Amino acid sequence: MWAYFTRKILYGFLVLWGVITIVFFLFNILPGDPSRMLLGQRSDIASVEAIKKDLGLDKPVYLQYLNFLNDISPISLHNIKNKESYWYFDKSKYRNGKIILRFGKTGLVLKKPYLRRSYQSKREVSDIIAEAFPKTLLLASTSILLAMLLGVVLGIISALKKDKPVDRFLMVFSSLGMSVPSFFSAILMAWLFAFVLGKYTGLPMFGSLYSVDDYTGEVYINLKNLILPAVTLGIRPLAIVISLTRSSLLDVLSQDFIRTAYAKGLSKKAIIFKHALRNALNPVITAISGWFASLMAGAVFVEYVFDWKGIGVVIVDALEKYDLPVIMGSVLFISVVLIIVNILVDLTYAILDPRVSYR
Repeated sequence: MWAYFTRKILYGFLVLWGVITIVFFLFNILPGDPSRMLLGQRSDIASVEAIKKDLGLDKPVYLQYLNFLNDISPISLHNIKNKESYWYFDKSKYRNGKIILRFGKTGLVLKKPYLRRSYQSKREVSDIIAEAFPKTLLLASTSILLAMLLGVVLGIISALKKDKPVDRFLMVFSSLGMSVPSFFSAILMAWLFAFVLGKYTGLPMFGSLYSVDDYTGEVYINLKNLILPAVTLGIRPLAIVISLTRSSLLDVLSQDFIRTAYAKGLSKKAIIFKHALRNALNPVITAISGWFASLMAGAVFVEYVFDWKGIGVVIVDALEKYDLPVIMGSVLFISVVLIIVNILVDLTYAILDPRVSYR
């Protein structure tokens, strides 16, 4: 198991390095001058050159790339003597960084990855992501939990009631759910349940996760504002889980070992839940993991429509303002999330399905 896990971690690092390389060179060949964006339209040449030097934009691209890798790595090499060096260990940037080994002027530093600073707000990108990610995590987790629990249950019902009215209804719902774009369903849900039926549902069209009590001034979590975006975001994965559970369960129920279980006198409930369902969950887990990773990455349209201040809204705002460090940091963070989820899913396969081996 440990060899399998180590191999997966290694593959994950290789994938992440490829993403880092593509993202860096993609955004460094785009038109636009970040230094002029920072200073505005009335910037003079001297100020532009000073900003370029501060950001390292006056260096060759390959040096910028190596420095970027050095910055985002938790273990990096820095010049610890010369403040004018491009590789200088600046404690104001590398917070909580510690020098663990010294080689003359060079030090081996242990630090948290440095994702640069926003061109617009001057805040560290890691702080921006840390502020937005918990909201996206809550939204994505609620949506995928709803889709998983309800989808598996409805998929089982659909499989057991094959070709009956309830099965046909669930298949129509599944097809509609998979075909409706997220931005359309978000607008439709907001208009119908918050605007038209708002006085009956009591659900707001826009709302923050946190609210302030008018009398005490205390901040509290307002879960009512989570309902509409979570349901909207969960519609498509719910439809997919229903369809996959139905088809996979029907396939397993037609296999020989199920007929053997019936011949041994096992109850239908035991056969379905202890034998058939466990073997039918692999494609469902694959779908859930993929959707969960994409939802964690930021449901841009849903977050934007419901003004949910998560990763999706951060990315949209950064794209509008051409804030490259925020975009690059968000993409890299999303890549890490995807890699971690994929590794966990691979490990889950071997736990749920005895036919899968770590080897």
